[in-house]
Amino acid sequence: MSSDENTPVLRGCIKLPLANDELLEVTAKAKDYALMHGAAMRSKTAFSPDSLNFAPFVLVPSSFPRKEFEKAIALQPIINRLMHNVAHDEEFITTTLAETIKVDEFTANLFNIYRKVLAHGFTQRISLGMLRSDLMLESCCPELSPMLHRVTNVDNNKIAASAAAAAATAGGGGGGGGGNDNNGDVDAVMAKGKAAAEVDKVGIVRTVSANKSAYCCWKQVEINTIASGFGHLGPASKTVQSFVLRELGHAEKLKHMPKNDALAGLCDGMVKAWEIYAKPQSVILFIIEDVSYNICDQRFHEFYIRETYPHIKVLRRTLTEVHREGKLGQSKELLLGTTEVAVIYFRAGYEPAHYPSQGEWDARYLMETSLAIKCPSIHYHLAGTKKVQQALAQPAVLERFINDPEEIKAVGKIFTGLYSLDDNEVGNANYEMALRTPEKFVLKPQREGGGNNVYGVDIPDALKRMTRVERSAWILMDLIHPPLSQGYMVRPGTEMPPQIVDMVSELGIFGVVIGDADNIVHNYQAGHMLRTKLSTANEGGVAAGLGALDSPYLIDSDGEEGYY
Repeated sequence: MSSDENTPVLRGCIKLPLANDELLEVTAKAKDYALMHGAAMRSKTAFSPDSLNFAPFVLVPSSFPRKEFEKAIALQPIINRLMHNVAHDEEFITTTLAETIKVDEFTANLFNIYRKVLAHGFTQRISLGMLRSDLMLESCCPELSPMLHRVTNVDNNKIAASAAAAAATAGGGGGGGGGNDNNGDVDAVMAKGKAAAEVDKVGIVRTVSANKSAYCCWKQVEINTIASGFGHLGPASKTVQSFVLRELGHAEKLKHMPKNDALAGLCDGMVKAWEIYAKPQSVILFIIEDVSYNICDQRFHEFYIRETYPHIKVLRRTLTEVHREGKLGQSKELLLGTTEVAVIYFRAGYEPAHYPSQGEWDARYLMETSLAIKCPSIHYHLAGTKKVQQALAQPAVLERFINDPEEIKAVGKIFTGLYSLDDNEVGNANYEMALRTPEKFVLKPQREGGGNNVYGVDIPDALKRMTRVERSAWILMDLIHPPLSQGYMVRPGTEMPPQIVDMVSELGIFGVVIGDADNIVHNYQAGHMLRTKLSTANEGGVAAGLGALDSPYLIDSDGEEGYY
């Protein structure tokens, strides 16, 4: 992720830097507080099942525009319903993935299970979706700042002339930058590089910094339909940062950190599915990796269920163990030994390494053909592939899944550019576009788990190594240009005290949806999480070792400075 001197910086939660002694003391406290409140992970470099490190975290919460946060929260139930409808559209999934499954073995194996389940009919028609919609702020947004919205009742020619005069006074010269053109008054007001003219309500023209008058909006990065993690670590990061703010004497700031009940919301979703299954002796099964680094996030889900609903038992098994222990009963109920499984929650199964042999694939098929309610079911898993999400961003496609015109408009606005690389006229044109201007894009495969994307100048070499057919397993996405925040990133094993760094954040909104092809019985937004990374880093997964836990500190637009 690159930035330059024109990248806007969001207003901070508190004034930085901190005094060195104060910083050392509060950071040491925060590390221990994180460990003792479950904001922790097992080390990937020195793994031991008997030890934990605190998870990387940002010392104080990062700012996020309140308006955009609230819009994301409100939109999540619509996203839930969209993905539920997509998952139950056999024709759309089959057509959309037709080229991908020819070259992507992993997606082809998933699709083969889907095809076989379709042929025999779904034993369990109910699906549990626990989704996470990931988004980033776009600082080059075509929307106007509140300040610029007030430019009214002024002749456009006067605005343009004033802008030109202001630019000349400021040093003039220089054409406009590429991309994200505005219209009408905005073209006039934002003309001539850094200098721009603003006309206030009494018609007085004054110059403002163009990079500070841009208005942030949020854009979709992806929608996760399997193993949507950080339901515990999201709220835990708020707990840690709330402690830090109190220690620093800023308890009054806590009211601007939104409530986050992600753990409860997600676990309650599993329990609602268990209740639909309606067999009191049945259990909830977590499918896990052979080695679980993100253990606190997983275990706190289990512990919440056991503490809040002590009559419901939770089991943990790998795909390998399910292959060894699992079988179907007379009514196709999933049995582990003699224990019946009501709900299957996949925290593994989203990447090829989780299927080291045919046995793991057989276990996945066994579960898909069972009576247990899956999270996700195979069709939900496929609905979350990048190729399907790229197809959803195409004109008129949303109308297939959403009836309300206003909802279609709202969802359509969040998509950034997503482009097919199939071997056809459109895909070949997109391929050439990526070679010409790679710095504008991200190249994304059908993979979850972080660390799989290709960015900017690395894209041409990656594409040239692929055949025309192999390209169809990837999609191209416009690079999002988020605003910066500044703060202290605290990581295990790094020197103390931490230094102030430039960072960018990615917000995840959780959602729960339960239903079948005909009806949705539960649909709600279920909390959030914030991951923050260095502005120079491309990937930002905390579990992948590239980001840090964070929480949003909600800010409002502040006059002509906007959010900056």
